[in-house]
Amino acid sequence: MDLFGVLQLDELSHGLANLSMFPYFDMAHYIVSVMALREQPGALEVSRVSPLACWFSSMLFCFGGAVLSGVMLAEPPVAPLTNSTSVLLASIIWYLVFYCPMDLVYCCAALLPLRLVLSGMKEVTRTWKVVGGVTQAQSKYNDSLLVMIAIGWARGAGGGLISNFEQLVRGVWKPETNELLRMSYPTKITLIGAVLFALQQTHYLPLQKHHLMLIYTVFTVVNKSRMMLTGSSASPFATIESAIYKTLFTGYSPYAALTDEVQKACIDNGTSSTTTSTPATKDFSENGAAAKRTPASPVKGQSGPLEAKEESENAEATSCKKTD
Repeated sequence: MDLFGVLQLDELSHGLANLSMFPYFDMAHYIVSVMALREQPGALEVSRVSPLACWFSSMLFCFGGAVLSGVMLAEPPVAPLTNSTSVLLASIIWYLVFYCPMDLVYCCAALLPLRLVLSGMKEVTRTWKVVGGVTQAQSKYNDSLLVMIAIGWARGAGGGLISNFEQLVRGVWKPETNELLRMSYPTKITLIGAVLFALQQTHYLPLQKHHLMLIYTVFTVVNKSRMMLTGSSASPFATIESAIYKTLFTGYSPYAALTDEVQKACIDNGTSSTTTSTPATKDFSENGAAAKRTPASPVKGQSGPLEAKEESENAEATSCKKTD
């Protein structure tokens, strides 16, 4: 692009494209991933009860994208674990984050300045994973746009997409946290990146790969840093998502059918049933009270015989007492 030449960013984009992820960027990815696991509810208890389950969950957080993309391409899911150096590095970081004395490693890494740097480095690795997944799919399924997007998405956000399986390892079952039902920001931004790089690989997007890598990486790093500094978890695409969803699928937001509308319908149903049952209950109570207050009056035609019968019974009782 001429713009990159004018801004003298062409060399920077080439240098970024040729940047090696091992060991520093991979280490940052492992640290942030294991810290995210530790911050899950109940993860610390699992680490004390079953260190093996905790370690396996950590490996899924660190290598989940490679595992999922391998399964989708009919490759051995344990292939990512054959890199002994990466597994050893991730295992050391797992041990230090969970079992370091006085939690020194976790406390230091949780400091905001250091965590900002680590999270930014992790976003850089996201770009490489998406590009690697798209390239790997293109080598096997040439010009298959959908497969390239799916593999790039799985490679970059596999840890989130297989979160339900990872939770099962820790004895937790929460199907409502499925990323396909409610996508988190990392899953969304990875899907957008997979679409962009797949379009670039199939020449539908007139942009060189290293230029697109620079644009995508800068956007993800800056936006992630902004979200961490402001403490906001809202997606920057929320307005666009709402507009598209409201236009095409007649909803207020992508999750209105799962949350607000269902709750509103339940409240409306409960209110209507209460209002319909209240008059009936009121009538029933009034009728019951009236029945209790009003004594049963005898029929007009039967009043004479009843009084005669009562007088005869009283006379008999009096005569019995006299005889006794």
